[in-house]
Amino acid sequence: MSEEAKWYVVHTYSGYENKVAQTILKVVENRKLQGLITEVIVPTETAMEQTESGKIHEVEHKVFPGYVLVKMILTDDSWYVVRNTRGVTGFVGPGSKPVPLTEKEVEQLGVERGRTVEVNFAVGDSVKISGGPMEGFMGTVQGINTDDLTVDVQVSMFGRETLATLEITQVVKSDF
Repeated sequence: MSEEAKWYVVHTYSGYENKVAQTILKVVENRKLQGLITEVIVPTETAMEQTESGKIHEVEHKVFPGYVLVKMILTDDSWYVVRNTRGVTGFVGPGSKPVPLTEKEVEQLGVERGRTVEVNFAVGDSVKISGGPMEGFMGTVQGINTDDLTVDVQVSMFGRETLATLEITQVVKSDF
């Protein structure tokens, strides 16, 4: 099979995104369809939120509620597995006909983790947060994970030290 797997967007009932992703992955494993359906993800982002009592905690939000991204080679079998998964309402496309995401859309969504990112800071360096809800805060790098492109930063907030996990692209080395 020379065809390359492409990313498709699947519409689900709200709140069923994780269940749909798990079910598809389980069916792929049981039916040995790893060659047809290679990845299933529910894009999320982590944000710091303050509770009414003033405590800061990390919360994970779905970037696209009601949608799951599936990387697959479109065949009758792969279409059937995804389309008939409980919680799936259909593929995104005209008349529910699956339309793959363009390379530019995949790049903008950041779902392809094969991209390279230059890291110009190391553990112990002072950094400034340049994006997200903690933008403008300063911190110290505690760890760098190049596999999932994240960095752990110790940030002083409201007189307390807080460990925040951020995308590498949200952090720049500080000269301070």
